[in-house]
Amino acid sequence: MTPQEVDARGEICPYPEVMAQKAMKALRAGDRLVVKIDYAMSTETIPRWAEGEGHTVVEIRKTGHSEWEIILQKAG
Repeated sequence: MTPQEVDARGEICPYPEVMAQKAMKALRAGDRLVVKIDYAMSTETIPRWAEGEGHTVVEIRKTGHSEWEIILQKAG
């Protein structure tokens, strides 16, 4: 299955995390979510939230000067 994507670029805390939480609720166990961000603090807050909920942080990759993708896999 193609991962779902959330484009939170241009947003600051807490919005990228809130957007990721909302998107994750709509997924089934094992599905992946790609969160695109340009707010550095979200590289810490989103993985912390995801792991706290039992989800897997598959990868955090830098995709540009100040842009990242966080790939999450839903628990279940």
